[in-house]
Amino acid sequence: MVTVHKTLFGVIAAAVLSLPGVAAAQEYETKVVARNLKKPTGIAASDRNTIYFTQLPTPGVNEANGGTNTVSVLNARNGRTRDLVVGEPEPSGLAVDFFGEVYWTCKSAGVINTFDRDGDVETIYRGLDKPAGIAAYPYGFFLFFTEVPTPGVSGANGGRNAVSIALAAGGLKLPIDTGDPEPTDVVVALNGDVYWTCSSAGVIVRQSGGTTEVMLRDLDRPTGIALDHVGNLYFTEVPTPGVSGANGGSNAVYKYDLKKKKLTVIDEGDPDPTDVTALSDGTVYWTCTSAGVIVEAKLKPKPKPKR
Repeated sequence: MVTVHKTLFGVIAAAVLSLPGVAAAQEYETKVVARNLKKPTGIAASDRNTIYFTQLPTPGVNEANGGTNTVSVLNARNGRTRDLVVGEPEPSGLAVDFFGEVYWTCKSAGVINTFDRDGDVETIYRGLDKPAGIAAYPYGFFLFFTEVPTPGVSGANGGRNAVSIALAAGGLKLPIDTGDPEPTDVVVALNGDVYWTCSSAGVIVRQSGGTTEVMLRDLDRPTGIALDHVGNLYFTEVPTPGVSGANGGSNAVYKYDLKKKKLTVIDEGDPDPTDVTALSDGTVYWTCTSAGVIVEAKLKPKPKPKR
């Protein structure tokens, strides 16, 4: 991978981390919070219990040609969903900042969109090459996104994939990494560290202070990625999309404690955990594309000590 060794954040470079021992999944309890969705894909949460997600029943097909893809929102308190945008050809990745500003990539159209002051769709970047994952710096100003026109092909073999930083208001776009074989999804921490999954290489990459390093390796098709901004990274593995654990699937959702370097299994056996998001209290949500649901995972209450 070729890296631009200058970012807009000044932070300390981090060392390569090896995959730690994996904790048991019993500390989480899960439930479905939205059903009967049409291939839910991207997901992003605000700490107001508002969950944004995309639905892609007709990827690459716009409304004029019969497409029914949406950008939608779920109220996690009452389970109600509503569509915000209908008919875009391929709304893929989603991001939301602390101020509630929502951004999404439209892969086949090659654009990044948001909402203007009137609530209408505004395109802030055009001419992108299959934009996929997207992250908003929590305090606004900057976006990070991936472009994956040649999935699975490294730069050394002619791949044109990239991870970039851009102004949230539009105008400036700067690549921070090129040559990765498949930068699938991306997230950014409060200190400016950037993390992304590389699905085909089976790794999670971190860029800190302009230095790019593999943080976790030997993963099995890592896909979605998220942070809770209190020191935990979340990601999904989707080696068997559409296949549940009961039928031999080996998909999973994980939490990685960045401070303790501890990996915890949140869920195993979901047929298609495509993308993941988390609240600061540790509540986790993910889309299950093939099942048409959104799943919530919460930490189980700690048992009270016996008297």
